[in-house]
Amino acid sequence: MAFAQNAQHFGGYVMPRPRTGHVSGVPLDQNTCDTWDDIWRFQAHPEDVLVAAYPKAGITWMQEVVDMICQEGDVEKCRRAPTYDKHPFLEAVAPKPVPSGLQLAENMAPPRILKTHLPVQLLPPSFWEQDCKMIYVARNAKDCMVSYYHFQRMNKGLPDPGDWGDYFSTFLSGKVFWGSWFDHVQGWWEAKNNHQVLYIFYEDMMEVPGKGAFEDILEKVYQQTTFQAMRGNPMANYSTIPSFVMDQSISPFMRKGVVGDWRNHFTVAQDEVFEEEYGRRMERTALTFRTRL
Repeated sequence: MAFAQNAQHFGGYVMPRPRTGHVSGVPLDQNTCDTWDDIWRFQAHPEDVLVAAYPKAGITWMQEVVDMICQEGDVEKCRRAPTYDKHPFLEAVAPKPVPSGLQLAENMAPPRILKTHLPVQLLPPSFWEQDCKMIYVARNAKDCMVSYYHFQRMNKGLPDPGDWGDYFSTFLSGKVFWGSWFDHVQGWWEAKNNHQVLYIFYEDMMEVPGKGAFEDILEKVYQQTTFQAMRGNPMANYSTIPSFVMDQSISPFMRKGVVGDWRNHFTVAQDEVFEEEYGRRMERTALTFRTRL
């Protein structure tokens, strides 16, 4: 199980924060940049399903939903391995001997459920050429920012976010791994017009459960993919990742799973700055988000 199986190789290892590199102007882990040619040449299969999202937009939730559907609601089958092993994270490069996401994917027979945070312009072209089915999860920028901030605090595989005030500016300027939230959500929104991209909003996912009668399998999917169920599921909550990588004593991987937590972090002045930038960056798109339910 990736890190879980290889933890003994690290002993008292202290994981350094990654260096930042760039691919076509998008900030990424330098280790990802160093293997970019191989990632770009990845060969997708027509039966592959790609789950994509900006960081902390609900991708783990969607991965679990897709897996439950593919396993026809069989809970035990869905607990066969941690999420990060079941669904290779294409651009992830971990310290050796842990296999990279690319290696996991290439060693897995299709059909595969694959994960990426890549903006649309950096997606390996074989996904388009093979006309793969893709699911994109989009979450409002304010909650994404807050969740990403706490995630970077606890995840040594990402740069140190600094304090909240500095991070607010860093996020708005797109100088975080995987780049600008604005470019990311708009790029995938446009891609759905020409490709098999199902574009789903995190806020809509929060509202859908409980609005009608579910068939037996869908009821199982719902029950097993609630925030509380996933928070208590070691195959989904990343508790199998060693603390030197993800220190969940700082902030749990499954933190709150709500809409509107940004109001506990944004100052009045920050909200005014955000709204001005949001209006400027989103004025030419029909894409709209809700920041509260």
